[in-house]
Amino acid sequence: MKETQKNRRKHLIAMAEGAIMVALAIVLDLLPLPKWPQGGSVSISAIPIIFFSLRRGSKWGLCAGTVYAAVQMIMGFYVPPANTVWSIIACVLLDYLFAFALLGSASFFAKPFMKSEKIAVRSAGYAVGAGAVSLIRFICSFISGIILWGSYAPEGVAVWYYSLTYNGGYMLPNALIAVVCTTLLCTAVDPQTLKRLK
Repeated sequence: MKETQKNRRKHLIAMAEGAIMVALAIVLDLLPLPKWPQGGSVSISAIPIIFFSLRRGSKWGLCAGTVYAAVQMIMGFYVPPANTVWSIIACVLLDYLFAFALLGSASFFAKPFMKSEKIAVRSAGYAVGAGAVSLIRFICSFISGIILWGSYAPEGVAVWYYSLTYNGGYMLPNALIAVVCTTLLCTAVDPQTLKRLK
């Protein structure tokens, strides 16, 4: 009985932390940073979701990421030019659900580094986790740019090149910000213990 109550308490705390991190991500996304005309912007909003994943694991991280994806859709859903049922479904999956939910899988990529007692190795794990999920988000947007948003490509410009440069223009800064800030934050405060790394 006590074990059940203890587990329930742990789950409630994790849910509360997840809600706080999603709320923080939303607030950070509202900062007046550069925005792109057909969607996408330079943003630091991924950092709370990545940190939560590193703290609570991929299962909880994916849950928080999914909630954040839903909020992103509510706050501003961009309908693709084709405006068909299939294109809208693909847009929901690639531009929102996969792109934002998978930010919560950072701990999966960082896990091999977390067994080490060396700060440098653990820091590398935080960087790998943040970098991997940023790359996944870019791949989702890159594919979406080709199959859904290709009509925006200027005449004479290959669709894949347009998607690469358009999405890379804001995704690369986002990835660099996520990697640097997550690494510095997690090196200063261990996500799992919330204490300084020794």
